[in-house]
Amino acid sequence: MTVVGEVELGRRYYSCRKCHENQTPLDAWAGTAAGKCTLATRRMLALAGMSFSFDTAADRLQELCLLKVSNDTIRRVSEEEGEVAKKFLTTSDVPAKAFAKGKGDVEFYSDGVTVNTTEGWRDLRVSVFDKREAGEATTPKNWAKRVLPAPTVRIAWASMAACEQQGIAWKNQGERLGVVDGHLSVLADGAKWIWDQAGQCWKNADWVLDVFHVSEHIHDCGKAIHSQTDTQARVWSEAQVQSLIEKGPVQYIKALKAVIALHSDPAKLKALESLLSYLTPHVDSMWYKERLAAGQPIGSGLIEGANKTIVSNRLKLNSARWTPEHAEQISALRCLDYSGLWTEFWLERTG
Repeated sequence: MTVVGEVELGRRYYSCRKCHENQTPLDAWAGTAAGKCTLATRRMLALAGMSFSFDTAADRLQELCLLKVSNDTIRRVSEEEGEVAKKFLTTSDVPAKAFAKGKGDVEFYSDGVTVNTTEGWRDLRVSVFDKREAGEATTPKNWAKRVLPAPTVRIAWASMAACEQQGIAWKNQGERLGVVDGHLSVLADGAKWIWDQAGQCWKNADWVLDVFHVSEHIHDCGKAIHSQTDTQARVWSEAQVQSLIEKGPVQYIKALKAVIALHSDPAKLKALESLLSYLTPHVDSMWYKERLAAGQPIGSGLIEGANKTIVSNRLKLNSARWTPEHAEQISALRCLDYSGLWTEFWLERTG
């Protein structure tokens, strides 16, 4: 199979009488040893397979390239190349060289997306290191309106491994990319497993609890306190978020405890205490005012976008069901594209 269709080849076949090893040198020279597809064809099939469902990919290739190939072949090649991509992302020195060329402060993000697998719904956890130059300084009043510079480089990978294995992978990947403890920001939601594993990897990082998750919890609390009208709940919640950003976590939590002392209604107390229990463990992760002044991010929107781009847009199509292994393989191909390493990967494949 070539990029212009099937081509019949006559080639010599060699067998050693002593060791009984077999060889067809032309296959290795032409890059057709694996699955009787040239490497250029495998690149095309993998691109189609990671972009569309396998049956749709077959239709697209026939219409766009007049290449007639079965969806089973696209699936097989995509999974095989995805396995190679997994190793490339975590062992090759190419990602490290690309990361070194990036400019700005180092950031780390991680989050999981549930995927339907043959073993039930499983979390496919996406992790990203990036570099981003500082944006313009802004005040707490304008925090929601600012636009940050795009990352100059980002390296992503995805895995269904257990939490402890994720932490090991983070540390190993950070070392490969030259990440130095004390010179990076870890931005995440309130998931305990992320903070626990990140804390074991880096003792001196800047911890940042995603401000939008904080806002969501505050708004939920506001709805419970001001259940009479949505307007009152919204006004109270927005004022609380603004107060947290302006005053800082220590003073805000102190004020929140004072508010709790004034309430006696069980439902309102439950909502306020729930908010307090969410914020208290992250008291060192909500110094938003200082980061705004330094032009740094205070939200984990990057990982939300990565989850959608890498996982949801391909692995969560209607009726899609994966083996855990195949889910990781297809997501590895999409991580290559997200990281801007698609061409570099195939250059390395050609030797």
